[in-house]
Parts: sequence; C-alpha cells; structure tokens
Amino acid sequence: MKKKMALILAAAMAMGAVTGCSGGGSTGKSAVGSETTAAGGGETSEASEAAPVDPSQYEVTEPITITWWHALEDQYSATVEQVVNDFNSSQDLITVEAEYIGSYSDVNEALVAAHAAGNGLPAITVANTPYVAEYGAGGLTEDLTPYIEATGYDIEDFGDGMIASAQYEGKQVALPFLISTQIMFYNKDMADEMGITMPTTWEEMDTFMQEATVKAADGTTETYATIIPGWDQWYFETFYMNQGVNIINDDQVTTDLNSETAVAIAAKLKEWCDNGYTYWTGTADDASSNMRSNFISGNALSVVHTTSLYNTYVDQCDFEVGMAWLPGAETKNQEIGGCVLLIPSKNDQATKNAAWQFMQYLCSKDVNMTWAEGTGYMPTRKSVLETEEGQAFLEKKPAFQAIFDNLDLINPRIQHAGWNQLTTIWKNSMAELIIEGGDVQEAMDQMAMEIDDVLGDI
Repeated sequence: MKKKMALILAAAMAMGAVTGCSGGGSTGKSAVGSETTAAGGGETSEASEAAPVDPSQYEVTEPITITWWHALEDQYSATVEQVVNDFNSSQDLITVEAEYIGSYSDVNEALVAAHAAGNGLPAITVANTPYVAEYGAGGLTEDLTPYIEATGYDIEDFGDGMIASAQYEGKQVALPFLISTQIMFYNKDMADEMGITMPTTWEEMDTFMQEATVKAADGTTETYATIIPGWDQWYFETFYMNQGVNIINDDQVTTDLNSETAVAIAAKLKEWCDNGYTYWTGTADDASSNMRSNFISGNALSVVHTTSLYNTYVDQCDFEVGMAWLPGAETKNQEIGGCVLLIPSKNDQATKNAAWQFMQYLCSKDVNMTWAEGTGYMPTRKSVLETEEGQAFLEKKPAFQAIFDNLDLINPRIQHAGWNQLTTIWKNSMAELIIEGGDVQEAMDQMAMEIDDVLGDI
C-alpha cells in the first residue's frame, strides 16, 4: 500500500492507456474463445515466428532482489512466508520480498499507476482474472511465450480454460495462479437428514427450492434452500450464460440481458426470493459475512459462493460441508475466478528473468499443492491430480471431487473494456428489482439500455 499512494496521481492517465480498447479477444460468452487459444494449439506469437529463442537471454547471472505484489490476506501470511523463504533458500542469486498490497482492485490501482509512471513496478504481481485483456491491450504485461519456449515450461499441464484466461491475442501474458470458481456449498448433514439431493439442472431448481426450504407456522422462513450473492454478478452470471444469454453480443456494443430468456431467468430468481425460498444479499459491505453467518448457523441449507472459501467454511461449520456444481441448462460451464501471475513489461530484462524464475516456482506442482493445502484455492495442474499428493488431498477434502470432475468446464471470464461498468449496472439493477420490487421486463429493459450506452461509448 505504501507504493500505491505515491503513485495514485498517475492512475487516471494510465487507465486511458490500459482500458482504452476492448482487445481482439473480447467475447460475451464464457468459453475458450476462438481468438484465445492454448499455447501449442492455436496462434503462434510473433516472437516464436521470428527466430528460435535463445535460452541464455532469460538466465539469471547476478544477485538480484525483487518484489512480489500479492493480495493474500493475513490468514494466508504463514503460507506466503513459507513459500518465499523456501524459494530464497533454494538458490543463491534471487531474493524475493513479498508485499501485500490489498484487494485485487487495490493491486490493479497501484499497478496501473506504476505502469503509467514508469517506475515503482514490482518484478511480479498477481492480477484478478478479468484484468488480463485490459493489461494485454495496454501493453502492461510481458509476453511470456518466448520464456515458455526457451525454458520448455509445460504450459499445457494447466486446464484449457485456465491457459486461455491468461492469454491475450494468442500470447501467454500471464500464468494461472490461485484459481477458484463458483460452487454451491451445502450442509451435507442437513441434506441427508431431509433426503435432499442437490440439483444438477436449472429445471430441478424449483423442486429443490420448495423441498429444501423450512418455514415456520406463520409462513416465515426458518431455513433457506440457498442464498444467492448479489454483491457480485459473477455468482448469478452463469445462470444466464448456460441458457444461451449473451451478456455482451457479438457486436460488442449491445447486451442480450433483456431478451425473453434473460427476463424469464430474472423473474424466476425474483419469484424464489418472493416465496422465501432464498434471499438476495444485495450489495452492502456486510452482505458476504451475513450470508456466511446464516449458512454456518444452519439458517440455510446451501449458499452460492467461491471455492476459495472452502477452508473457511470447514473451519467454522460444525457439520460436513459439501460442494455441488452449479445447476446448468444448455451447458454447465462456469467461470474462472481468483488470480493470475504476470511480469510488468517496463521492467529491465534482469528483473524480468528473476521474476520468471520465481513465477515458475510459484506455479510448480509441489508449490501448487502447498497453496491448495494452505488456502481454499484448488490445484491447477492436471498432473497433480494423478500424484500421491493429489490423491491424499482428495481424501482430506473429498468435496473437491466436484471440482476435479468438471475442470474442463471452467472457462475464462468475459473480457471487455466496459465490463466493470456493465457489471455495476447489472448487480445494482438486480438488487433494486428483487429487493424493492417492480416489473421485471421494464427493469431489464431499462438496465439493458444503460448497458448498451456504456458499451457503445467504449
């Protein structure tokens, strides 16, 4: 945070450079896009077309101290310290200093400002997955493709969606790091006692909502079937996308969120809330903590949340915590969450080389399992699942089988320069509609008009 405040005056100028265009990989569909392909299976970078890469140019030859910016809060400090100390002890040229910057948005603010100023940049940093296209379009990130080729790094050991989420226009501008996705956490003890089977399709949701809700004699809800977060559209976004709704149409300047299908989905969500089967958390600062509290205390059979909080729920619940894949319709795709690792492009080559060495270590198979054990984030390397460590992880955390069974359904986030403005309008409009009431079609039409205005101005 120390650097962020010193650089904040440059942020406005940088935002224009980084987010001024949507980039060639923009899409309104969460899937491995045709323009964003896995390394080795799609487009070839200009660097690899030009000439064979000389491995020696990426070697570290002199002692160097580098800084790693991260967003891992206090509860992860022991794991961060362990990983950094182990790396520093594993070789004698690179010394890494880890610096906690704050939330992903804090990291973004500090990084964009430092890029604009041309100084104060970290050697390596985390970045929330939705920022990849903006950074790629603004030239903020180093193209890792030649580094991967020179060192023979096994990029294909990551899931396809994870690889694509760290690419821009066919170039690998980042590596997947701490990855999560949406999930339904549920009280397995309560579900077993009530004879409840978790829904796997959108069509099954009505029955689930009715059977899993417990009401008092006066009609008030004692136990909600589930709770739907309203502070981040990421949690309800896939309900729309898996029924063919384009959040951003192919023209990149309009939305499909007021289509017949989209309106029907919004109406169903409102109906469930009106009937007391679930409640919409809204966007207040305490919305997440209140939802967690209701689940932990047994006031909800399930909640929709991020897989990264598995450890947190298990540590605080006195019942067995299960995880169920979100119900799908036409598809059962979900979106990647968490963060990637990137190297700022304006650093000198010696700093970039040291950062690349540390980046490989952070994403290595052994350290991958250290992160999975020490946090709620999931293993990202396919080969890890076949190791003894991977099997031991599943025995300790069997609920993660739902994740492992669906790794190929975890796709990149939508990338568009107007995305942050779009999502703000969307979540605020949904909160107003469901909590305060109103006509669904009119509300969705008004929302779509505002979103179209935003997209058209990019």
